[in-house]
Amino acid sequence: MPLKRDPNGGSRNKDGSKNTMYCSLCYVNGEFVHPDWDVNQMRTFVKGKMKEMGFPGFIAGFFTRGIVKLERWRS
Repeated sequence: MPLKRDPNGGSRNKDGSKNTMYCSLCYVNGEFVHPDWDVNQMRTFVKGKMKEMGFPGFIAGFFTRGIVKLERWRS
């Protein structure tokens, strides 16, 4: 999700500092909301949330393509 469109203005780390990598729907207080999800589950979730926010499906799909490149799945 584009962090500029995050409903909470972005996520926060455990120390309260702003996190610039993950949105507030996925990352809260330094922890992933759904730590057991794989990248495809996360893509589906984020795409659905973006559609709820009014993004067209093809735009939501475009933005979710980059999820696999996030540090969380670099292993």
